[in-house]
Amino acid sequence: MEECPICHVDLRVQGHLCSVLDRMQLAIRQPQARHISPPQYWQHGAACVDHPATIGAGTKIWHFTHIMSGARIGKDCVISQGCYVAATAVIGDRCRIQNNVSVYDGVVLEDDVFVGPSAVFTNVLYPRAFHNQHDAYAQTLVKRGATIGANATILCGVTIGEYAMIGAGAVITKDVEPYAVMAGPAALLMRKMWEE
Repeated sequence: MEECPICHVDLRVQGHLCSVLDRMQLAIRQPQARHISPPQYWQHGAACVDHPATIGAGTKIWHFTHIMSGARIGKDCVISQGCYVAATAVIGDRCRIQNNVSVYDGVVLEDDVFVGPSAVFTNVLYPRAFHNQHDAYAQTLVKRGATIGANATILCGVTIGEYAMIGAGAVITKDVEPYAVMAGPAALLMRKMWEE
């Protein structure tokens, strides 16, 4: 008789509980990257993909990233660590989303877009914690080949033109023309907004 070192039960007993628990604990302690096919994309073991989500071939999703059910991500993209992609977000082919970027509902990134680390997208112009504003989401469109620098803030409802370059830390409040280079913050006192 071969004995379990934990509970001293015969290991030939079918469904031996200790061996099942050992396998579960091992899987929890050692998360492994895994390949899922079809489509053929790579997902780190600590990433969360809620299905059904559409993810193109060759895309890589790194640890601590959450892809919501319904999200659409093209082929050959890199979604770096700590990112969030909302249910109605659309990311085109060959996009690079760096660490800690949230692509919220209403945000559309066309092909070949680069988004630098900790860049911020918004989807409501006047958010309030005490109002449900799901019907107030404004679409943000980032056109093909555009680059958004680290820590840039993109207010909702704008379009960033093809191959535009948004500098690190810039605040974008209006549409950006194709091939434009934009830099700098835009924070000015516009008005006082009482409880609305």
